[in-house]
Amino acid sequence: MKTRISIISLIALLIFACSPKTSPTTSTSQTAKIVLTPDLIAAKMSYENNCAKCHELFKPKDYTAEQWKPILLSMQKKANITDQEREKIYAYLTMN
Repeated sequence: MKTRISIISLIALLIFACSPKTSPTTSTSQTAKIVLTPDLIAAKMSYENNCAKCHELFKPKDYTAEQWKPILLSMQKKANITDQEREKIYAYLTMN
């Protein structure tokens, strides 16, 4: 009986020792949370409400800041938004 308990204990110990070790990992590429100000929230809502009328929304990171400029200029007339609204939307899209 002692032999069986010893063998079972040894097998359990071996399985435990060979199991992968998991520990909380800290990611070096942690994403910083971006806090939206009231102006950015309004710009986000404006972007979602005006642009989604005609097409699916693009993610802000789909384009660079330089690429967003001509896109917003061309869409401004179609979406019927002011220069000020366009600038706020641009600020939202390029806030990263």
